Amino acid sequence: MDKTIAARPPRATENTARSMPHIYVILMACVVLATLATHLVPAGSYDRIPGPGGRSIVDPATYHEVAPNPAGLTQLIMAVPHGLASVADIIFFVLMVGGLFAVLRRAGVVELAVDRLARRFARHPGWLVPLLMIVFSGVASAIGTPELSMVYVPVILPLLIALGHDSLTAAAVALCSTCAGFAAGILNPFTTAVAQKVADLPLYSGWSMRLAVFASLSAASIAYVARYANRVRRDRSNSLLCDEESETAKWSKYQEATLHATASAMTGRQRLAATGVITSFGVLLYGVTQAGWYLRELSGLFLVTGVLVGMAAGLGGNAISDAFTEGFRDVLVGAMVVGLARGVGVVLESANVLDTIVHHLAIVVGQLPSWLTAIGMLASQLAINFAIPSGSAQALLTMPVMAPLGDIVGVTRQTAVLAFQLGDGLSNIVYPTAGYFMATLGIAGVSWLRWIRFFLPLFAIWIGISMAFLVYAQAVQWTG
Repeated sequence: MDKTIAARPPRATENTARSMPHIYVILMACVVLATLATHLVPAGSYDRIPGPGGRSIVDPATYHEVAPNPAGLTQLIMAVPHGLASVADIIFFVLMVGGLFAVLRRAGVVELAVDRLARRFARHPGWLVPLLMIVFSGVASAIGTPELSMVYVPVILPLLIALGHDSLTAAAVALCSTCAGFAAGILNPFTTAVAQKVADLPLYSGWSMRLAVFASLSAASIAYVARYANRVRRDRSNSLLCDEESETAKWSKYQEATLHATASAMTGRQRLAATGVITSFGVLLYGVTQAGWYLRELSGLFLVTGVLVGMAAGLGGNAISDAFTEGFRDVLVGAMVVGLARGVGVVLESANVLDTIVHHLAIVVGQLPSWLTAIGMLASQLAINFAIPSGSAQALLTMPVMAPLGDIVGVTRQTAVLAFQLGDGLSNIVYPTAGYFMATLGIAGVSWLRWIRFFLPLFAIWIGISMAFLVYAQAVQWTG
């Protein structure tokens, strides 16, 4: 490998790390603010009626105020336990991802794969980031699972560091690509399909416009992330993580070791283990696209894969168990963050203020000038996504209100659906209340504040692209 890709090593500064609040502090502050908000926002509710797939949706004509139920000290204390319980599937998924990759590391599969790929891309390291992002964004747009970011990061992080990048690059490759693909949602079953059913539109109609949105968001993401990645590869001091001791430790573990290592052959058992991993990913794709699998089923798949791969690699039961325990420990912060993030929504839902927020946002949107209405819908969805990061849940709550509102103010239902997709999808990797996003950062070892410093310029570009498409869609009265 080319030893010139690395520049001067950074100096770790402990004071910088200590000056940044822990993610637990940030999330608990959000829970406290949500609790205070329940004393200021009137309680209200829509009636629920049967919707697509047997799930309930709101009846937009039935909003009414209800008895105030502001959150008190008890609700504040119980917000995190209730949040952890309500997102148990995501937490188990995070733990199983950590356990599986710890088994793969114990079996030596990860190190060998990183060595092979690092040597292959050593002469053209700039190709890797765009290639990975194209694949990840395409998968997310087709099957609607941005949670796979949590799977991608443990795979690509050692490889990217071995090629001279940093942990932030690994997080950005996974998160920015999956978020762009998910938001465009060409065939996304969890947002596009649900929203179009609620809006009474033909399933996956308007795909050509969504394809253009996908291409624009993905191209902007690839250009932005690749620019940062190349700057870090040329000079490590350009990394936003250059003052962190943990980042220096990763550099020593992966990059320097790979530079000086000699190519080693994969044993027969390791080949069998690698084949098992590839087969497992094929089963994952089939389960998500054909069998309706989601996080609980994928957690079971990863557990079984870890056991079988460990056995194939020659590990005994104790070694496999120890590896899982090690993996659980590595991702524990990410798993806990998911529950803490969910606490915000728990507080707002228990106080019956979410429906009030949706109702009043719809009123504001309805009073905007006609050329701004679609952008107002985008802004509304961006705001609501802070409390309801689940795309399908947000569709079931907001689209029954926004679709008929669009009929009144002259925005087509296709445009209203696109505004929902973009408002929901693009902000998933901004708000600390998005569980999978925070868990992915935890797995990568990147703080939320460092991420925001990196990501906000790209987020502004995404919003500009979204506004341009929505203005165009409204101008031509896009119907698909």
